[in-house]
Amino acid sequence: MEIIQVVGFGLIATILILVVKEQKPLFAFLIAVAASLMILLVLVDRIGSIIRMLENMAQNAGVELIYLKTVLKIIGIAYVAEMGAQIVRDAGQESIASKIELAGKVLILVLAIPIIGIIIETVLKLLPV
Repeated sequence: MEIIQVVGFGLIATILILVVKEQKPLFAFLIAVAASLMILLVLVDRIGSIIRMLENMAQNAGVELIYLKTVLKIIGIAYVAEMGAQIVRDAGQESIASKIELAGKVLILVLAIPIIGIIIETVLKLLPV
């Protein structure tokens, strides 16, 4: 029932932000950032257990861990970029949020290039010459 706690915390933080925003917009933003980080901290243990489970599955399937780690880095970049962009959007900075998203996409592409290369090599080996 962690989701109920997370949603309850989010609702309380939202009400607090709405009350404070009129008088002190900076404090409201800081509350939003702190609430976001607190929610992320609640999820850290769950994320760790998911990563361990995926590593075990990859080892059992005979998949090299470098591929799994690359995919996990890509997923991590996507989540961090999205969270950062949303926080910046909350501060009213749409332009910077867009740049954060662009940076996340470029970094994902950089990490994906070796995997794409391996896939292309594998397909070329399967094609008759």
